[in-house]
Amino acid sequence: MVRCSACGHGPLNSLLCPHCGAPQAVEVDCFAALGIPRKLVIDTRRLERIYHELSRKLHPDRFAARGVQLRDASLKSTALLTRAYRTLRDPVARGRYWLELLGEKLGDNNRVPPGLAATVFQVQEELEELREAHSTGAGRVAELVAGVAKCRKDLEVQLGKELAALEENFMRWDENGSQDRTPLIAALKERLSRIAYLKTLVRDVEHHLEEAAPA
Repeated sequence: MVRCSACGHGPLNSLLCPHCGAPQAVEVDCFAALGIPRKLVIDTRRLERIYHELSRKLHPDRFAARGVQLRDASLKSTALLTRAYRTLRDPVARGRYWLELLGEKLGDNNRVPPGLAATVFQVQEELEELREAHSTGAGRVAELVAGVAKCRKDLEVQLGKELAALEENFMRWDENGSQDRTPLIAALKERLSRIAYLKTLVRDVEHHLEEAAPA
């Protein structure tokens, strides 16, 4: 049981003592760090407000003259708060963190997720043609660049749909209660894998477009 190092109030599960406002050098999860419920659907604007408010309360300058222990606790709490905010504001990082809390792993990101094989084949074929034309100076470079640029737009549209589906998965988690979580875990892993693979494809396409751009 953790008690406040400044006033002895406890038990504590937060970065600030609710009794005296002193920072606490405690390890808490990202949700507790920001003082919000363990829910996957998050209002990011509210999250940002909470983060800035807690940042002001935990800022090391507030405790510079109050001893080494409080100053060190402030530094540690500020770092944990920032890490928690960055994790929870991004839906993909939030989903990965949720799996971590459940003791689950996402798995092999190098394996093509189900349903993306045709997309991957098409993109790789377009990129190979562009690479070959660019290296040989063939006259079709401009045409192939246009085709690859279209691939990027298509991938971005698909990525947007996957992110929307991820938010739907989050809503189902929050509505699930104590029911069997196995299907939700499987669906979350699949969605995160597809998003990760699509992001990798987008980066690959953008890299090839940069290489093919006129000097």
